[in-house]
Amino acid sequence: MTDVLPSGERTQQLFTGLPRPPRASSASAVGTLAWRAMLKIKHVPFQLFDVTVTPIMFTLLFTYIFGGALAGTPRAYLQFMLPGVLVQTIVFITVYTGVGLNTDIQKGLYDRFRSLPMWQPAPLFGALAADVFRYSVCAAEILAIGLILGFRPGGGVVGVLLALALVLVFGFALSWLWIIVGMLVKTPESVMTTSFVFLMPLTFASNIFVELSTMPGWLQQVVGRNPVTYVTNATRGLMHGQPVTGDIVWSLVASAVIVLVAAPVAMRLYRRER
Repeated sequence: MTDVLPSGERTQQLFTGLPRPPRASSASAVGTLAWRAMLKIKHVPFQLFDVTVTPIMFTLLFTYIFGGALAGTPRAYLQFMLPGVLVQTIVFITVYTGVGLNTDIQKGLYDRFRSLPMWQPAPLFGALAADVFRYSVCAAEILAIGLILGFRPGGGVVGVLLALALVLVFGFALSWLWIIVGMLVKTPESVMTTSFVFLMPLTFASNIFVELSTMPGWLQQVVGRNPVTYVTNATRGLMHGQPVTGDIVWSLVASAVIVLVAAPVAMRLYRRER
């Protein structure tokens, strides 16, 4: 009878000499984790609700409840209001970046990610990539509803696409702030609670729904320096073909400043969390 190798030696003999599987590239790791983040929507239906139902409610309610009082007719108000609602909705749903991150931390998934032979920041960038896709879906839905209701952008397709790109850039920048919050608080519910403390004044103390000229002078000074006001002005101007170069520049500057300040802090907290 031939000698029988111990189990461990047989296993070693079986795999010795076989080429090691190549390490996943950074892009591949980010793409895989972005797909994972999008699949999570199935398990957190409230995220899907905010992306699909909330924009419809905002658009319909504000158009038909406030349109007649603020602009004479709902259709006239829609031309002013819809770009603002687009900005508001994207700003609101940026919080889910922090919610998803905090959920993964609480479940211990980052210990598993640490053991994988991949680019370690991939979970963060994968979540951000998935969020940008979700923002795009939300924006497309708002625009579709607006066109059905009578929204007619004077800037044409190019103006609408440029406005959408600007809003996505701003949403991407804000997402870094919620990554920081997601690592500092204890529960996903705390991320949501914290977000409303900041997002409500950030969006409603802006020109999303009314012109600055309708506000008291001191409030105009405050609201006029709100980054959301710059983004709303730029989005509205691009969609209607109006010259808003200054607002576009300030929107991009605000987005860049947020990323330059928040991203290093988020990455440092992420490495510490791991």
